[in-house]
Amino acid sequence: MAWVLLVFAGVLEVGWSIGLKFTEGFTRFWPSVWTVLGFAASMFLLSQAARTLPIGTAYGVWVGIGAAGAAILGIVLLGEPATVARLFFIALLLASVIGLKMTSGH
Repeated sequence: MAWVLLVFAGVLEVGWSIGLKFTEGFTRFWPSVWTVLGFAASMFLLSQAARTLPIGTAYGVWVGIGAAGAAILGIVLLGEPATVARLFFIALLLASVIGLKMTSGH
């Protein structure tokens, strides 16, 4: 169950990190509300997953999902560049998340 919570926490991290773009420095009310709520929910789920998973693994996976997801959505939704190097490093982030899961012992 901890892994399910952690994946949801990572997905929420993607949401709030992309949401930051739409808050325009927290000057837009509804995007700011949704971003803060997403952040709070993501942190809560991370804290619950970390009750049973090692914190280094939980945090690393959470950050990896968030960073890779935000980079992918930045490309898809925000028109950010999709260079070969950038795609390679996104793949490397995802490989790291998988590696942490495989070596966690949980």
